[in-house]
Amino acid sequence: MTSPDQSWWRNAVVYQIYPRSFADGNNDGTGDVRGMIERLDYLRDLGVDAVWVSPWYPSPMADGGYDVADYCDIDPRFGTLADADAFLAGAHERGMRVLIDLVPNHCSVAHPAFQAALAAGPGSAERGLFHFADGRGPGGDLPPNNWGSLFGGPAWERVDGPDGPEQWYLHMFAPEQPDWNWANPAVVAMFDDVIRFWFDRGVDGLRVDVADGLAKDAAYPDTPVDPATGLGIASFYPGHPWWNQPELDAIQRHWREIADGYAEHGMGERIFVCEANTKPLEALMRFVDPGRMHTTFNFDMLWCEWEAGSLRAMIDRNLIAHAAVGAPTTWVLGNHDSTRVATRYGKPETGKPFTLAGTPEAWAYRFAEYFWPQPTDIELGRRRARAAALLEFALPGTAYVYQGEELGLPEVEDLPDDVLDDPSFFRTGGRIRGRDGCRVPLPWSGTTAPYGNGRDASPWLPQPDVWAALSAAAQDGDPDSTLSLYRRALAIRSTHPALGDGTLAWSDDYPGHVLYFTREPGFGCLVNLSAEPVELPAGTRVLVASGPLSDGKVPPDTSVWLDR
Repeated sequence: MTSPDQSWWRNAVVYQIYPRSFADGNNDGTGDVRGMIERLDYLRDLGVDAVWVSPWYPSPMADGGYDVADYCDIDPRFGTLADADAFLAGAHERGMRVLIDLVPNHCSVAHPAFQAALAAGPGSAERGLFHFADGRGPGGDLPPNNWGSLFGGPAWERVDGPDGPEQWYLHMFAPEQPDWNWANPAVVAMFDDVIRFWFDRGVDGLRVDVADGLAKDAAYPDTPVDPATGLGIASFYPGHPWWNQPELDAIQRHWREIADGYAEHGMGERIFVCEANTKPLEALMRFVDPGRMHTTFNFDMLWCEWEAGSLRAMIDRNLIAHAAVGAPTTWVLGNHDSTRVATRYGKPETGKPFTLAGTPEAWAYRFAEYFWPQPTDIELGRRRARAAALLEFALPGTAYVYQGEELGLPEVEDLPDDVLDDPSFFRTGGRIRGRDGCRVPLPWSGTTAPYGNGRDASPWLPQPDVWAALSAAAQDGDPDSTLSLYRRALAIRSTHPALGDGTLAWSDDYPGHVLYFTREPGFGCLVNLSAEPVELPAGTRVLVASGPLSDGKVPPDTSVWLDR
């Protein structure tokens, strides 16, 4: 529970909305802001403190909205600025803050600035807003270096001039997403205006997409070759020329000054959340040094396997590292880029397979080849996902909930090829299925698709036939449902004096496959990751459990909150 002198973001429960898939308010098959407004009471009753909205800007949707054509407007498919204002007002009236995605690393090829750069030609001020460079080899026919894109294929795309092919531009992701040149003061000034535009409208915070990738080594040096792709390594390794460059410090301190100015002038607190895949953890902590970003969007829990020792070590190192810089810890089980929790925990391999020992190969390719074909025990996965949610909400700091986690939704693993939309599917020749399986529109009510997500229009991604039992309406009156579990847990979390920001103490009274920690005053959390039921700690009373107890014992893959 947050004390009056604490900032809300130090212990908030933040609910992520992927607008395209959350709620369809106008029955066109695509989620929109009016649908989000209609579900504000649902979010309030769920018990979340803040809502994070993935990009709602005008976009050709080459990458699900992360290819932004205009940072200061709303995509017509989603609504209008007036709708956005109504959503902000409605959330604030219900006591919830609103964060939105800021996408400063790249834009869309449809952005007016990029179109102007194409028209202006080599050496122009317009091209200086992006990373344009001459090619190598005869006629400049080869890319400026060997960099590979995170979505597959090369990270450079050649453009045509009046006399034929000419320069190349950099795109860390899809070719439709050219990277901004943050060494150019004009880019800094443009984003200052964007930040103030949304802060002035009442947005409480910005979640900064690819916060660790904005600055690039201007020499464009080659990187070691990834054997899986034949291109330069795109994923993070220390010293990579487009990750975690020293110029990020000045950018982020400048942004913090902007945010702090709002509080200083009595306009309310504004915050920045950094999304960064930087390793090691100590390097990530530099992003939340005093005077830089407020919190991180931390991937450690999402990537951690369902195993007691791994979880405890992950929790400890995060608590220690964040405390060293005075930042709150953040915990994430899933998001719009990851396999849904219930499916991930139902696989034989429950943690993200990292690079092979000592080799910096691209994780994405092996992840596709190794993880996705594994069979899924969905009942096991859902049981573990419920237990993980109670663990997450019991930990000190901020917790994130991706839309549908509160319903126990699985990944849709059998989407037909002809409906897939993720650019990684096309850029890798189908080798990577992409992220569409976690982005299928939510089921709200009814027994057939679209399950209340709109009335009768076909959703932009097809919903499975078995989702009727998982709809919000179906779970609403069921005390044993995942939705009811989330509501009970978040209600307790919002009022219990031991929960929220703070510390924990581990107990070693249980064997190694059981986690038990206490928080003061009078709270305990036990997670049984063993193969056998375990006794409750003496003198405790169960506040909430992720599943039914067995003869007073905690079954495997079950968490309980305890009053001590």
